[in-house]
Amino acid sequence: MKRHHTPWAFALLLSVFVTGQAAAAAPISVTHALGTTQIQPPVQRVVALDMNEVDFLDQLGVPVAGMPKDFVPQFLQRYKDDAAVVDTGAIVQPNLERVHAARPDLILITSLQAQHYGELSEIAPTVHFDVDYRDSEARHIEVIKNHLLTLGQVFDKQALARQQVAALDAKVEQARRITQARPERALVVLHNNGAFSSFGVQSRYGFVFTDLGVKPASPTAETGLHGQPISSEFIQQANPDILYVVDRTAVIERRPTLDAQSLGNPLLRQTNAWKNGRVVFVDAQAWYVMAASPTSIKHVIDDVIKGYQP
Repeated sequence: MKRHHTPWAFALLLSVFVTGQAAAAAPISVTHALGTTQIQPPVQRVVALDMNEVDFLDQLGVPVAGMPKDFVPQFLQRYKDDAAVVDTGAIVQPNLERVHAARPDLILITSLQAQHYGELSEIAPTVHFDVDYRDSEARHIEVIKNHLLTLGQVFDKQALARQQVAALDAKVEQARRITQARPERALVVLHNNGAFSSFGVQSRYGFVFTDLGVKPASPTAETGLHGQPISSEFIQQANPDILYVVDRTAVIERRPTLDAQSLGNPLLRQTNAWKNGRVVFVDAQAWYVMAASPTSIKHVIDDVIKGYQP
């Protein structure tokens, strides 16, 4: 027995089909520092070439198809151990053949991979995360929040993205409530095989001072990705009340992280920070490898707060 559709019923079915197809096919346009990227949803396979981007995907519950596995923080270790996640090589030098092999619908990059934008865009639509690793003074937290909302739109996770933004706002406010009424001055230094670099208001850690309200111990502008090389005498003369130590050597050379016992520097021991037990050996993975994603910023804030605790 044949089933006959009336003309109006057939038109309704066709309308629903066409409307559904149009909704599924509507592209999303993302404008960033390197251009405008058209993304065709649904996006199912994503390659993230920066650890910050891996964390954004993790926080939004989006599977990771590929990522660099050279320096993976502990809180993202499960992705490194997952054989189904393609290893795309080094953070600063992705392996384009492996990226292609991951069959991505979307590639996420930062300035560290920006030189490969053209080649990557030939593989799949590529979006640049407009965070400034050289100077985070200007709108660092806002840039992170905006990227969260953008990815929320791309992956149809808008509500979850807004929740993540609210959680980040609450964490920043927690830090500012502590720092705003305190007189302590702080210094952020990077340790690299016995040498030190300082990071002030205009540096990769500028947001610690501007967004989190920490008062700087040094007025010197240290703009740049790697900070300003300084001597132990500089630290002694700046005499910070709080000293945050980022141990680059521990991350890059996979050595044990510095602590008060292993950092036997007599000049540092003369600072107020050392005398009062306010030297914080921070989570170097979160600070050095990342510091521009929801989870890493929360780790940074926890470390900042430690400096104000007895």
